[in-house]
This record gives sequence, C-alpha cells and structure tokens, in this order.
Amino acid sequence: MSRRTGEGTSRGHAGAKSDASEASQPNDAEPASKLPGGLYLVATPIGNLGDITLRALDVLRRADLVACEDTRLTAKLLARYGIRARLTPYHDHNAERARAPLLARLARGQAVALVSDAGTPLISDPGFKLLRACLDAGFAVTAAPGPSAAIVALVLSGLATDRFFFAGFLPARAGARRKEIAGLAQVPATLLFFESAKRLPETLADLAELLGNREAAVARELTKLFEEVRRAPLSELAGQYREEGPPKGEVVVVVGPPQKTEAVGGADLDALIERALEGSSVRDAATRVAGVTGLPRRKVYARALALARKV
Repeated sequence: MSRRTGEGTSRGHAGAKSDASEASQPNDAEPASKLPGGLYLVATPIGNLGDITLRALDVLRRADLVACEDTRLTAKLLARYGIRARLTPYHDHNAERARAPLLARLARGQAVALVSDAGTPLISDPGFKLLRACLDAGFAVTAAPGPSAAIVALVLSGLATDRFFFAGFLPARAGARRKEIAGLAQVPATLLFFESAKRLPETLADLAELLGNREAAVARELTKLFEEVRRAPLSELAGQYREEGPPKGEVVVVVGPPQKTEAVGGADLDALIERALEGSSVRDAATRVAGVTGLPRRKVYARALALARKV
C-alpha cells in the first residue's frame, strides 16, 4: 500500500522509459466513436481484475490518453481486457511537470482518462491538483466510479456504516500519529484509516490507548487471494499483531464510533483521570478519558489539570 490510498500496490515509477511524456503504445484498437473532451476519473480494481465496470473499460478504450501512476501496472490491466491505449505516467514524482501537457491536451478538446495504480483516483494521490486545475480552467470533469478499499473495508467490518470518517494515512512518527488520533477521539462516526503493514502493531496500540477499547476491524488484501478481515476490540487486535508481528499486504483499519455511556462524574471521573495520569501528560490523559467516556475533552482536561496540581 502506498501513501496514496491503500487501494493498490506501491506508487509506480516505470523507470526512465516511462518518464517520457508518453509511452509508445499506439491507440490502434478497433475504431470507436470519440469520447467528448474532458478529464475522466476512472476507478480500477484494488486486487481482483474482474472488479472493473463496463463503463470504465469503455472510457479506457476510447480515451485519447490514459494518465497513470505506473504505466506497467495499467498496461497489465488493459492487456487483460484487450485494450491498447496511449499511456503517460502521472505520479508524485513527475506531477508538477506532467500536469501542463495534460492540460494542453484538454484545451485541444481531447479526452484524458486518469487512473491510479488501484482503486479510485484522487484519494490521497496527485490527481487532486490536476482536478483542481481542470475545474479552474473550465474543462469538463466526470468519473467512472468503481472500487475503493476504504468502502470495501467499511462494509466488511461489521461496524456502523451510517456515518463514517475517512482519515487517510496516519503520520509515520509516533508523536504526530498520537496527536492526530487524539484529535479524532470525539468524531461521532466510524473511523477509516489506511496504514502501512509494518506500522500496524504500533498504530493499533496507539488507537486502543487513545480511543478506548472500541470495536474495530483490520481488513487486509481485500479482493485478493489471501483476503482477511479480523474483527475484535482494539486492545485484542493490538495484542494479536504485537505477538505475530506486522502482516503482509495492503491494510485498512476500521474503528467503531465512540460508545454512548452512562453519565460519568464525581469520584468515578476522578478515578479514571487519576489512572490515566499515571505516566501520561495532562493532555494525553484527558484525551484518553474523553475518548472512553464520551465527555467533552475540555471538561475532562480542566478536571485533569486540577487533579494534577493537587499532586
């Protein structure tokens, strides 16, 4: 999973050859009516190549140009369906210089399809800046919707789906990661995270500590041969992966919303805060207690500060 979406393999750079403005693949497929000019955001499979829509295939077949993260990965997908398309790389490392030529094509009325390595484009990838540039220039933009690892994980998790919050990738550094998790503690929705497999054990431990022992799921290798979804409280999942070590493959973490609890106050609240203060700062203790009780963080912080000053 790349820092892009968790919806596919690592972001590709097809080497010096693919860094040319266009791959030498002529669009000599069977003649078809021309697509109207504009940018087409095309979702591609996150694992199983059968998970692509008929409309997506039609757009890829008829587009004047297909912009993709890794021309090699996209070429494999197109070959699976007998499509010969003109490809050009568009990824994190070349987006700034590749954007202008794409906009020039759109200005000439051409149809440009944008795909990521897997899943839905624009989810944490450089396609967002291209989209904004197209909208600013007044070019037509549409989408051929399809797979998304976040949505697949959500519906398989067994957790509430009526309201959810996609948080993307958490920071790699522990301090920044914990700060971001703490900021999400009071979000009244199921939380979705993409995470590197190698950081999964420590991330689950942080989630359990800062959000409380909520119900959660770890979805791995979705739609692929070794698809796995583990459903358990956060502390249990953290313990499993601490003992087993990091798994392999693409990972999505789904965490249930804050639990509605009976009112906590007085001595009970003080006891929770005092336990949380053991070995933690006032801020971290307040965040943990607020996450567990559902009380406003400001109220818990004020009480934690008062208790800390008594020590």
